[in-house]
Amino acid sequence: MRHSALILSLLILGACASPLPARDPGMAWVDLYTTASDLLMADKLDDKRLNDGRYFQVTPGAHELIARFQFEVPGGGMDMRSEPIQRTCELRVRYDDFAAGQRYRLEARPLATTAQGWLYDDQRNVLARARVLRCGVF
Repeated sequence: MRHSALILSLLILGACASPLPARDPGMAWVDLYTTASDLLMADKLDDKRLNDGRYFQVTPGAHELIARFQFEVPGGGMDMRSEPIQRTCELRVRYDDFAAGQRYRLEARPLATTAQGWLYDDQRNVLARARVLRCGVF
């Protein structure tokens, strides 16, 4: 378990080291945000898997975004000192009015053993709430 987490961390750090592409003014940009101890990555845009999980860049109009959110929860059992468990939740956000040249922010945070997420505009107005598709140890 720890070995796979280490490999995943190294892959993510490698992706973070490469620069983000230039923003296309004809597209909307969606940043991803969570606390430093957790991980939120773009997974699919309109049911198509993405190559770079650090952001979404979408054409104007309606889109469905799916992101993977990983966080730790306390380990189970009678012994409260047991190792924490890494949970992964898939979050889906649907929004109909992405605008060209605008910047958006998808935020996620844990809620016990599940997750919450919101899509914000650049003025911090909530535009959509994420729906949790599934959560587990995957």
